[in-house]
Amino acid sequence: MKCTNCYSNDSKVVESRDVAEGEAIRRRRECLKCSSRFTTYERLERPDLVVVKRNGTRQLFSREKLLAGLQRACEKTTVTNLQLEAFVADVESELYLRGEPEISSVAIGELVMQRLSSLNEVAYVRFASVYRSFKDIAGFEHELSNIRRSRKKAKKSK
Repeated sequence: MKCTNCYSNDSKVVESRDVAEGEAIRRRRECLKCSSRFTTYERLERPDLVVVKRNGTRQLFSREKLLAGLQRACEKTTVTNLQLEAFVADVESELYLRGEPEISSVAIGELVMQRLSSLNEVAYVRFASVYRSFKDIAGFEHELSNIRRSRKKAKKSK
């Protein structure tokens, strides 16, 4: 790995740890030339997963794009980047477990929505407002009533 400071190729691993429930390895490195420290991640390379958009176009699945959307939805909430990384890793694993080379953007959105409501309700409503393209306050009210219903069901099942 090249140093992010001096671009030297000589570095040593100072620390390694599993992240995203074993789906990746985080390595803390130190440059042997300038002693600068930087972090790298290693992930298993999987076959390409193609996302079929609503308009019929196709593009490669991007975990970075999903993560960026979730980070926007989680701004100024208590959700940490570590939680978001784990969340995206779970969603990505679920998509690959389906064993399909193509998946619709709608299916990805619904999977995210199902899981996001239990992570953070504010982030859920923000994500839903973009994903479902709310045009007015009625869309928000409908989503909030869905959250309330699911809370009541969860309380009754306990």
